Amino acid sequence: MGLKDDILRRRTFAIISHPDAGKTTLTEKFLLHGNAIQLAGSVTARKNQRQSTSDWMDLERKRGISISSTVLQFDYDGYRINLLDTPGHQDFSEDTYRVLTAVDAVVMVIDSAKGIETQTRKLFEVCRRRHIPIFTFMNKLDRPTMDPLELLDELEHVLGIAAFPMVWPLGTGFHFRGVYDRMKKEAHLFEFGSNGAYRVPEQVGSLSDPIVTDRMDPNEHAILLEQIAMLDHAGAQFDIEAVRAGRMTPVFFGSARNNFGVQLLLDGFLQYADPPRPRSSNGVEVKLDSETFSGFVFKIQANMDPRHRDRIAFLRICSGRFERDMTVTHSRSGKTIRLSNASKLFGRDRETVDEAVAGDIVGFVGHSLLGIGDTLTEDPSIVYNEIPRFPPECFSLLSNPNPSKFKRFREGVDQLLREGVVQGFQPRGSATQIPILAAVGPLQFEVFKYRLESEYGAEVDLGATDWKFARWVHPSVDRATLTPGILPTGAIIADDARGQTVILFPGDWALSVFTQKHTAIELSEAPYDDGAAD
Repeated sequence: MGLKDDILRRRTFAIISHPDAGKTTLTEKFLLHGNAIQLAGSVTARKNQRQSTSDWMDLERKRGISISSTVLQFDYDGYRINLLDTPGHQDFSEDTYRVLTAVDAVVMVIDSAKGIETQTRKLFEVCRRRHIPIFTFMNKLDRPTMDPLELLDELEHVLGIAAFPMVWPLGTGFHFRGVYDRMKKEAHLFEFGSNGAYRVPEQVGSLSDPIVTDRMDPNEHAILLEQIAMLDHAGAQFDIEAVRAGRMTPVFFGSARNNFGVQLLLDGFLQYADPPRPRSSNGVEVKLDSETFSGFVFKIQANMDPRHRDRIAFLRICSGRFERDMTVTHSRSGKTIRLSNASKLFGRDRETVDEAVAGDIVGFVGHSLLGIGDTLTEDPSIVYNEIPRFPPECFSLLSNPNPSKFKRFREGVDQLLREGVVQGFQPRGSATQIPILAAVGPLQFEVFKYRLESEYGAEVDLGATDWKFARWVHPSVDRATLTPGILPTGAIIADDARGQTVILFPGDWALSVFTQKHTAIELSEAPYDDGAAD
């Protein structure tokens, strides 16, 4: 198979949702279908374990939420699927946003009983700005839900996107029997019993088939026929170009918990989602099937396997073909590095990657030089600027209460800051060289502390602060003019990880006073070298 054909069968997407909408459950049901292929030998898997959890950190299991974005790869129906399971908790939006730079489409999961919730709206807006195609899964149809027509109306009016139902539910809640595939005009009736542990038995027939009419109340069946007729005659027309431009979302209904409708969603997604999209470097589009390999790092994770103190940098391949042991240029440092320890992930399991193409996600183990946003390329002129940076909203003072464990403390802090778990600001003139921690949400500090203690055996204290805002100072401002004497009470000057000057303010009043007194000092909510600061 040629490079172009290899690329065309790639699908790389993320699942987004509000917490508890069923995102992780849907991820695992996708993997269930991937496991069926694994048993046929396409992807290595443990023969005695059919499930593969995507939440690998103990803290995630204790809290019942996804904290770390997980990258999973499997083959299904001739496609090579790269699936990124992202954090749903609002405190981890920064990590989620970074992941969205590496995908070509998203599946948006909505709890059908609650409709569109806060975090879903925020993530949707990020996808809209990046023109990412969005496929919607209305989940939990086996429980009491909002009216399906009401859910469609909410999509169109709250999110401002046209909605086209690809399938339609045969009842909801206790009366949920299955879904009707509007494209193939087939009704799929599901059998309860396995709690979603396996592919569920199903029957397929037309809406007038006795297997449908016998299992539905006559009134419900009549309402179903009326709704489908209304959708066919008065609903939106399916427009694949609008889907690819992010203006229309194909809508599927089902229950991830019971594995109802999941295969229809997966099959529909693979049919209508785009293959990998080309990325631009310095305003020039880089061809996917170029002979030149290139990609960018969008995530770094350490200690995914507690048996190995390792560090994995996840890279989205943007052009060409990766081959193990190839040498590439690290754009930020200009150094040449050899890519030998390449892996793909399936839950906790890893498999060495000898070859990958544009659209794939590959993990590189042990390269301490790599940072989030870095470009790896065979052509040094290619540099990607895909990763946004976000202004922190919470700050914490970090300290080491046990000097005898300072080496472990320092090693852990340095590693977690490189991963982007939190941001670190070094106060000017500080003798301790211990950074101030900054994050989008306070739960990130809990993760930082948990991982320092559990993975590095360090001890750590986190103290509260009065700072509310971080503002970056324009690089043209003379550093010598930035002295503590020009600051309002409670504000301090620090440097971020890239050496840029940042001022921390305790509140609106202090920020207002400073900007009024020092009009010549330009401030920004985001670093000045970030062209994607939305």
